[in-house]
Amino acid sequence: MPRGEARWAWLLSDGGEPRNWITLLAPLLGWHANGWAGIGWGLIAAVFTAVLPTLILRFGARRQYWGGRDVRRRQDRIVAAPGVMASVITGTALLYGLKAPAEVTALVTAMLGVLLALLVITFFWKVSVHSAVASGALSILATVFGAWLLVLAPLVVLIGWSRIRLRCHTLGQVAVGALIGAAAGAPLYTLLG
Repeated sequence: MPRGEARWAWLLSDGGEPRNWITLLAPLLGWHANGWAGIGWGLIAAVFTAVLPTLILRFGARRQYWGGRDVRRRQDRIVAAPGVMASVITGTALLYGLKAPAEVTALVTAMLGVLLALLVITFFWKVSVHSAVASGALSILATVFGAWLLVLAPLVVLIGWSRIRLRCHTLGQVAVGALIGAAAGAPLYTLLG
């Protein structure tokens, strides 16, 4: 791969990491639901769905439980999943228990649903979490703020392209991830919000 293309692929992949989408989306939806107080709820959601999972993945990579922070091997993802799921489930329960705004609890519950679908598939096949989270986040944003936000769909495609160019995923793995994110994210969010 040409050097400039590789740099763009890494920038898109790192910028489109699931934690970045979640860290932006949770406070934004919190603000939309309840102003400044909602931002606080969104930040709590981001801690359990983005910050702690990232720390868990880095800890596991340092201890060599899996190959790196991206957890590229399918088998390693199965080993890493319980820690990440425990963090998201704890955050979801906490937000419901503390009566966080419905938009924030619906977001984390929808994310949990997408993660469960990805985990089931991961037992048999590797699927792109980057693509699932990007398309799921975009579908939720379009649901909340309007379909005009679908103009950002090329960003989801570019993130998928980066994952393929970096040889992290195949076209099929990226496409299935994007389909799961969009097909589960917005409907679950709408149902629960």
